[in-house]
Amino acid sequence: MDAIVFYGFSALALLAALVMVTRRNPTYSAFAFIVVLCSLSIVYGMLGSPFIAVLQIVVYAGAIMVLFLFVIMLLNVREEAKSARDGWVLTGVAIALVAAFALQVASVLMRARLELARDFEATAAKVAEVLFSQRFLYVFEATSILILAALVGAVVLAKKDL
Repeated sequence: MDAIVFYGFSALALLAALVMVTRRNPTYSAFAFIVVLCSLSIVYGMLGSPFIAVLQIVVYAGAIMVLFLFVIMLLNVREEAKSARDGWVLTGVAIALVAAFALQVASVLMRARLELARDFEATAAKVAEVLFSQRFLYVFEATSILILAALVGAVVLAKKDL
C-alpha cells in the first residue's frame, strides 16, 4: 500500500509540474505549483522525513506561494498572448532540450550509488546542522536576500506613478 501511495503522489507531482509549465495563465500555474509542493510533502513523509514534509507545506506551499500570488496580483499579470512567431521552431527546440535533459538525468541515475542515499538522515537536527553550517550559511542568506530583492523589484515595476 505504501508503494502505491508513494508512486501515486510522485506521478501527481510530475503531472502537476507539467501542467504548471504548460499553462499560459500564471494563476493556474501557481495553483499547479501548490499541488506539486503538497504532493512532494506527502512523498517526503513517506520517505520518513516528517520535518521536510511539514516544512514543504508551511514554508513553501504556504508562505512562498502567498508571495508568488501576491506578486502575480500586484503586477496584474494576464494570460500570455499567443504570437504569430510561436510555432514549430520553438517546439522543436523545446523537444530537443527536454531530450537532452532526460539523457543527462538517465546518465546520472545510471552512475549513482544508491547505497549512499539510504544512509541519509533527514531529521530536523540533521537538516539544520547541514543548512546552517559554515559551508551553506552564506548561500542560504544570499538566497533570502535575492528573494527580497525580487519582491522589491516586482513592487517597483508594478507601481504606476514613480
